[in-house]
Amino acid sequence: MDKPKRRGWISPAESSRIRVLAKSGYSTTYIGEVVGRSSGGVAAALRARDDPRDRVYSWRTKYCASRLSMVDREEIRAGLARGQTYTAIAKRIGRAVSTVSREVDRGGGRLAYRAVRAHQDAYVASRRPRAGVLEANQALAGFVIEHLGLLWSPEKISRALQEAFPDDPMMRVSHESIYKSLYVQGRGELRRELARCLRSGRAHRRPQGRLQARGKLSGMVMISERPPEVADRAVPGHWEGDLIMGPGNASAVGTLVERSTRYLMLLALPGGHGAESVRLAMTKAISGLPAELVKTITWDQGKEMAQHATFSVETGVAVYFCDPHSPWQRGSNENTNGLLRDFMPKGKDLSALSQENLDWFAYFLNTRPRETLGFKTPSEKLAEVLALTG
Repeated sequence: MDKPKRRGWISPAESSRIRVLAKSGYSTTYIGEVVGRSSGGVAAALRARDDPRDRVYSWRTKYCASRLSMVDREEIRAGLARGQTYTAIAKRIGRAVSTVSREVDRGGGRLAYRAVRAHQDAYVASRRPRAGVLEANQALAGFVIEHLGLLWSPEKISRALQEAFPDDPMMRVSHESIYKSLYVQGRGELRRELARCLRSGRAHRRPQGRLQARGKLSGMVMISERPPEVADRAVPGHWEGDLIMGPGNASAVGTLVERSTRYLMLLALPGGHGAESVRLAMTKAISGLPAELVKTITWDQGKEMAQHATFSVETGVAVYFCDPHSPWQRGSNENTNGLLRDFMPKGKDLSALSQENLDWFAYFLNTRPRETLGFKTPSEKLAEVLALTG
């Protein structure tokens, strides 16, 4: 015969429920009412050593907001005990009514539903291995791998599948599934080769409190004085510029991005990135464009723009400067520079790149669909602008 448990003994399941509810901010009195214990017993359970099984009951609550947490299931159980409708329970926990009804059905119905058991069952179900959609469909996997090789993002690939196979539901995959397949299934060289397409521009976040000392350029016109039409991107002809630096700042490449079309031009700087070299390269780059397509340029407060006044006099293009340490004021340019790191990784000597090399890099990005352009390419958007101005 089993030895009877002493009075006041709290089972591991009850202990876990108490800890989960306490972490959600509930008082010991409320928790005691939920688990059928005194507030003193709840406090004693919270002071006791952590039970390793707590990870089951608090499973994924911090990492996957779409899953029901232990607290959600406790609220469902309490609502059922009060005789509330699924709609009322769903509103209380901020979920869809169908989510609540399916959860209760899986847990045995209104009378048999138990929060702890339901959470344990969900945890076990989540641990079962499942074949990924790409693993089960080789044609789909081939399409994805081919376009990852072209440096398309998973979201663009997902959209392209819908357009390329509009009547084939088997040729569908979400961008989240592509990411998951790469992170979970990728191994060795295959993983390294494909993971480079999932670039974020840098491996670690730069400290934001670090300021860069630099001299102030003379005659600067700040971004606050820029024409209002620039902000809404409706009018083409307004550009953002910057330099991509090589190792030790010994070499650089200039970048110019048109705000409304995201069209990119790259500037080779074989003579260095001094003010005169940058001015001459910018002048040469815009000389082949219609005047309607080059109205303003917004740049950072770098010393490479020391001859901005001369550039404006020679070209008639106004130059505006961002506030110090405010790269978001050149958002299009910053994003494009991140994309360019696929072709010019950090640590690469940029002085070895010819203008022909840079034109090819620019062509690659200008013919890549962009979500912000309705999945059109910058080249297509620029052609539309030229057709209207012509």
